[in-house]
Amino acid sequence: MTIQWFPGHMLETENLLKKVISKVDAVLEILDARLPQASANPFVNKICKGKFRLKVLNKNDLADPEQTKLWLDYFETEKKVPAVSICGTQKSQTYAALNYCVSQINRNRARKLKVMVLGIPNTGKSTILNSLAGKKIAKTGNVPAITRHQQRTSLNNNIDIYDTPGILWPVIEPKQKAYILAASGAISDTAIDYTDIAFFAATLLIKKYPDLLMSRYPFLETLPEDELILIEKIGSAKGCLKKGGMVNLQKASEVLIRELRAGKIGKISFETPKDIEL
Repeated sequence: MTIQWFPGHMLETENLLKKVISKVDAVLEILDARLPQASANPFVNKICKGKFRLKVLNKNDLADPEQTKLWLDYFETEKKVPAVSICGTQKSQTYAALNYCVSQINRNRARKLKVMVLGIPNTGKSTILNSLAGKKIAKTGNVPAITRHQQRTSLNNNIDIYDTPGILWPVIEPKQKAYILAASGAISDTAIDYTDIAFFAATLLIKKYPDLLMSRYPFLETLPEDELILIEKIGSAKGCLKKGGMVNLQKASEVLIRELRAGKIGKISFETPKDIEL
C-alpha cells in the first residue's frame, strides 16, 4: 500500500516554514511516542540545520513505557540528539520540555525568545500549546490536520511559541511506515482502507502484545494466531454483523482501530529501535 495524502495547506505550510525558520531560536519537534521514527518528517531535518531542536515524544501515556525508554536512549546515544517524553495534557511535563529547550539557548532576556512547534498531523502539537498557555487557544481533536494556519502565543516568561499545521511528505514509503502512520491516526481516514490497517494492527498485537489483547477481550478463550480470525471474533462480540449473522469486516476493523488509537487495548508502541534498518 502506498499512501498519498498531502492536502494543499501542507505545501503552503512547507513554504511558510522555509521563510520563517530563520527567525526562531529553537524548535520543539513533536513526535508520537508510540512511533517516534515513523512520525519524524524528513523535511524537519532539512530546515532545522543550525537550530537547537528538542525531540518531544508526546502521548507517552499511550505508549509502551519500556519502549519509550529505549527510544530516548536511542536518540541520545545513537543519534546524539536531545529527547524527552511527555503527556501533552500535563502542564508540568510540557513546561519541563520547554524549559529544557530554553536552557540550551544563549538568550538575551530583554528580547522575546521564539520557539516553534513542528511535527506531523495528530501528534498533539495544539494540545501542548494549550497546556503551555493554560487555556484553550488552539483547536484540538483526535483527527489529523485540524490546525490550518500558524498561530503565535506569548507566554509569561518572555517566550513566544509558534504552533504550525502538521505536515506529511507527499508519498509515504516504505509500506511499513505507511501502515504505522495510518494505524496511529496521523493520516486522514478517507485516505486509507480500515480493513488493511486492521490486519496490520492485529498482526502486531498478536505478536507483541498478546496479554493486552486477552485482557481487553476476555471473550477470547485462546488467542487466535490468524489476524482475520481475531478481527472476526472482535466484530462478532461487538455486534458488527450483516444480515444472516456474517461479520461486517469493515465495521469490525473500525472497532479495533478506534480502540487501539484511544489506548483502550493498553499502552502500545507501534515500533521499536530494533525495527530500524541499520
